[in-house]
Amino acid sequence: QVQLVESGGALVQTGGSLRLSCAASGSIFSIGAMGWYRQGPGKQRELVGAITSGGSANYAVYVKGRFTISRNNANNTVYLQMNSLKPEDTAVYYCNAQISPSWYRPPTIYWGQGTQVTVST
Repeated sequence: QVQLVESGGALVQTGGSLRLSCAASGSIFSIGAMGWYRQGPGKQRELVGAITSGGSANYAVYVKGRFTISRNNANNTVYLQMNSLKPEDTAVYYCNAQISPSWYRPPTIYWGQGTQVTVST
């Protein structure tokens, strides 16, 4: 069984910073792309950004220049460094990952349970 567990969500003031982590565990053969999504109050879930297994990251326009995604393949963890936070960044943040549990099984998308980020004015 594969699990993704996010951590690092908190209440922070406008202009502050937070670093979220998402660790994958369980039966893992390989991990491809890993990504971060968010869902604000009354809004649909939206993409924040994603990073390939080789470390190339892309971002949504509304976070570009403020957020940075990185990963540590040795411990199956992806990070989201968030700087210059704004009230509109308030949301539950979810990570996902393309994971192959074994060499003979195709990758499946797994999701974490989410972590709350609240940015106060």
